[in-house]
Amino acid sequence: MFIFRQFAISQVSKSMGLNYPVRQGKVRDVYDLGSQVLLVASDRISAFDYILPSQIPDKGRVLTQMSQFWFETLDVPNHLITTDVAQMKLNGDVDLSQLEGRSTLARKTEVVPIECVVRGYLAGSGWKEYQQSQTVCGIKLPAGLNQASRLPEPIFTPATKAESGHDENIPFARMVEIVGQEMADLLRERSLAVYQAGAERALQHGIIIADTKFEWGVVDGEVILIDEVLTPDSSRFWPQDQYAEGISPPSFDKQFVRDWLEQSGWDKNSEPPMLPDEIVQKTRGKYIEAFERITGRKFAW
Repeated sequence: MFIFRQFAISQVSKSMGLNYPVRQGKVRDVYDLGSQVLLVASDRISAFDYILPSQIPDKGRVLTQMSQFWFETLDVPNHLITTDVAQMKLNGDVDLSQLEGRSTLARKTEVVPIECVVRGYLAGSGWKEYQQSQTVCGIKLPAGLNQASRLPEPIFTPATKAESGHDENIPFARMVEIVGQEMADLLRERSLAVYQAGAERALQHGIIIADTKFEWGVVDGEVILIDEVLTPDSSRFWPQDQYAEGISPPSFDKQFVRDWLEQSGWDKNSEPPMLPDEIVQKTRGKYIEAFERITGRKFAW
């Protein structure tokens, strides 16, 4: 997996003509421009801690444009400078056509090393823990909740950021040890507020945001929202008209991919298989549908 990721970095940098120091995440390539960074959202998709050999066409554009929508809509300081590649003034012989729609010029920050997770519904790892102890990340919840139950109020459940593999849920007290009481309190308050605002907007358009995660950074003493915001990659989106307690509701994210991999016979310890075109197209369609329903904009690519 490490070899594959290094190969991807060199190929992307070479094909786009971007001659800047670069760091690659599972989806985004982050180019260091000095006091700014260029985030390029690829069409890569990951599952079960592997970057898959197949890509989802336009996925990076959906993530970039949805994040742009939220950065411009939510009343919270953030890192966005522009997504217009013509205004980025990049050095070298850069192929702007490959960057269009999937690139964000942003302020460089000192990244807070915590994934700020907010959960409004009982799902995923939270549901697994609840069945054992009636808690989620150590937070005691009422008895009698079911899978996908709406929580009495959203809860903040931080996690440590992992370069590879799964992030690790941690208690709030551990977050305080890592970043300090003042920062921990501030990020909990802001993360809950951003989730509430986003969830209310999405619900008006028939989408439940069951949970999500945020990243925050510090620049010139100011704490700002960074990376991506309330996208199908960072959040669990459910269609309101198909929601019911007691089941895992259909989603707008990469569930088609996970379900197919589970049934494919792949052992999850070797190089993942290529995805069938049907699964690729269904996943692309769900990402685009989520974008269009929440933003009210037509996906133009």
